[in-house]
Amino acid sequence: MRIWKSLVLAALMSGVAGIATAEEVVLNAVHFTPTQNGYAQSFLKFVQKVNEKGKGVVQINVRGGPEVIPPIQQGAALRSGLIDVIDTPAGQFLELVPEGEVFSASTKTPWEVRDNGGWDFISGIFEKKANAHLLAHVDAGSGFNVFTVDEPKLNSEGSIDWGGLKIRSSPLYRDFLESLGATVIVQAPGDVYTSLERGVVNANAYTVFGYASFGWDKFTKYRVDPQFFKTDVLISINKAKWDTLSPEAQKLLADTAVEYERVSYDANLAESEKQAQAMIGGGQKVISLTGAGRDKFLAAATQASWARMTKRDPTNIDQLKKFFSSPSGGRWCALHQGGHEGRRAWTDCLQRLGS
Repeated sequence: MRIWKSLVLAALMSGVAGIATAEEVVLNAVHFTPTQNGYAQSFLKFVQKVNEKGKGVVQINVRGGPEVIPPIQQGAALRSGLIDVIDTPAGQFLELVPEGEVFSASTKTPWEVRDNGGWDFISGIFEKKANAHLLAHVDAGSGFNVFTVDEPKLNSEGSIDWGGLKIRSSPLYRDFLESLGATVIVQAPGDVYTSLERGVVNANAYTVFGYASFGWDKFTKYRVDPQFFKTDVLISINKAKWDTLSPEAQKLLADTAVEYERVSYDANLAESEKQAQAMIGGGQKVISLTGAGRDKFLAAATQASWARMTKRDPTNIDQLKKFFSSPSGGRWCALHQGGHEGRRAWTDCLQRLGS
């Protein structure tokens, strides 16, 4: 509570400073992972770019990460104006904006969604439901994997015994993992190390990017491929705060956000591959689902996202599918079979689809 009061005071103080020095506005921000994690480091690079370009116009003051505001509460903090800017996955505030799950279900790049009108459409939903103006979908391009403590054995279908797993999950992919038959325990990343250490869970679902920074690879010596879903990290600003910014400040933030989407996309894929190989070099083994087991796994992931969105609020589903879903074939495979799984998986995907 003391930290929250300090944040409120800091926000008020920054508002006063903004009035006193109209030339420059300071925005307070938080990120969803600890600072040493790759996602936080990526956000800090974005902040650095804004602050370099925005001297005398707009600056971002990073207050910290989950130790300041827990990730699951960051969406609500943004909506209320307690914080100005958040670097937080859409999956962390689905209770406010269920449609945010579309970012993890998407088979299109952030710039494709901007070009086809999808960005403006989903931004309007976030503004209405979360008082959030979306700046960027960053660190995109890769997906999530399941990591296990014990070696999973492939069955005749090319799948594994999901019923034998107690998987730590985020709210985003809980329903999907449960649909496979796994026991799911939703936990914040900060709690996972202890859960793995004590045997509370024997598996964990997360991205390769940033995984080892938590020390989880000490326990989970197996990675299950393929990836599922897509990363959904959003940089958002309180809509009311956004409306008070000068046109110059708005343009600077928007232009930097669009530029950084592409930069972070490429960097995420490259760094994910690097970190995947580092964990393999440290003894982690890859278990790849095959054949029907693989196809069913990917199909279940797609169905789970759209089914949950439809159940929570079906109003915008048809429009969202039009903007965020790609036709099957080469593009689908390039997005879903890429990253650290490599070109062979992409080729196999094309063959199964008959493309």
